[in-house]
Amino acid sequence: MSKEFVVRHAQIVEAGKDPAPLDLLIRDGKIAGRFLPGTPVDASISVIEAQGLHIFPGLIDAHVHFGFGEKITEYSTETAYAAQGGFTSILGYFLNNEAYGAVFEREQEYARARAHIDYGFHFSVANEEHVRDMAAYVRDYGVTSFKYFMNFKGEEGRYLGLDGTDDGYLFNLLRTAGCMDGVKVVCHTENIEIVNRLRTAMKDLDAPTLKDWASVKPPFTEAESCIRAMYFAEHFGAHIYIPHLSTRMALDEVRRWRERYPHVYVETCPHYLTHDEDSQLGSLGRANPPFRSKDDVAAMWEGLQDGSINVVASDHVPRKKATKERPFWLASQGFPGTATILPVLLSEGYHKGRLSLSRIAEVLTEAPSQIFGMASAKGSLSVGADADLTFVDLNLSRVVRAEELGSYSDYSLYDGWSLKGWPVRTIVRGETIMLDGEIVGKPGYGRYLSRPLTSR
Repeated sequence: MSKEFVVRHAQIVEAGKDPAPLDLLIRDGKIAGRFLPGTPVDASISVIEAQGLHIFPGLIDAHVHFGFGEKITEYSTETAYAAQGGFTSILGYFLNNEAYGAVFEREQEYARARAHIDYGFHFSVANEEHVRDMAAYVRDYGVTSFKYFMNFKGEEGRYLGLDGTDDGYLFNLLRTAGCMDGVKVVCHTENIEIVNRLRTAMKDLDAPTLKDWASVKPPFTEAESCIRAMYFAEHFGAHIYIPHLSTRMALDEVRRWRERYPHVYVETCPHYLTHDEDSQLGSLGRANPPFRSKDDVAAMWEGLQDGSINVVASDHVPRKKATKERPFWLASQGFPGTATILPVLLSEGYHKGRLSLSRIAEVLTEAPSQIFGMASAKGSLSVGADADLTFVDLNLSRVVRAEELGSYSDYSLYDGWSLKGWPVRTIVRGETIMLDGEIVGKPGYGRYLSRPLTSR
């Protein structure tokens, strides 16, 4: 593609605005101009015609997991998969007991030659060394978000080689983060002591179901941990992000807490908008948090409508279906999800009158870019921003087939679903990566997203 081109006759979708016709001038990978449709430009500039399409700022998935697929080639498969869904940037989590300097260098070596789209990292903090080195991770690697699993107490994290932590550790973590302007602590909220007691009582069930799995982790275990995380954060002035929120009870606590302390950000995932505990998927649908009640599903839509949920992200885990087809309590948790986020929000949200296009743009572009320190380049179509564009055909209906989407994983929760509204072109910094369902960009084009600290 030419280093300079104009996109003509699209409807531009941006957070907080009604869709509007606009032409975009792209030069050297940046947005160089925004014009009324048909505004003359130099005849030598090439044109991409987008009549009948809507263009969003490049989508951002702020919650994917690296290391659960094929640990090297997943940087190719999972970024191609993301591009199929219109995503131009992803942020991936790492969870290790070792210092992250070695992890960073190793993963960068894998990613640089393989990534199709731009990518960044979150580090999960699991020991005292991680907390001590947070400032160095920010300075040296541009990592400004750190995940803490409130459930990894005692032996809970031992299967991952992690030492147990406690509330003293959380106290020190948030005290440290509170002194670092712009850092976000991502708190997995789960009271594992209650979960363990309830799970012990259920372990001898002959044919456990997803409803049984949900009863082991009732809404109280999520909501109570949210309260503690928010209380600790408020005490130290730390900013926290609650991922994969799934219950009305927890969301109501967040709403109440924000009246006294605003620096709490919330994410939910597509599967909490489309699946509930009565699902017949069996172990294929096993996730943490589990699928919830129909009322909780309704609450997630309400939270998106009223703005109390900031971000929708996938919690993408590219495991094979075989890891799910085990005895229920041993089946792996999580599933692939990035490529179907936008079609789910369009088909189940926009086309059913639940969400506006601008609200979808907000939760998939502007909000994650601002929360995670990328707003100078990502999440908007402002002049000077990276030319990350997601072209969408709102009326295109497709049946989901996992094999067409390109993940290392070989299934989708939405296999066989007909969803209306799909991306048809993904442009990253001025280069077309996906066109009409085909990956046309080269591996290794994606750049690492070093995220500087931003003032509050």
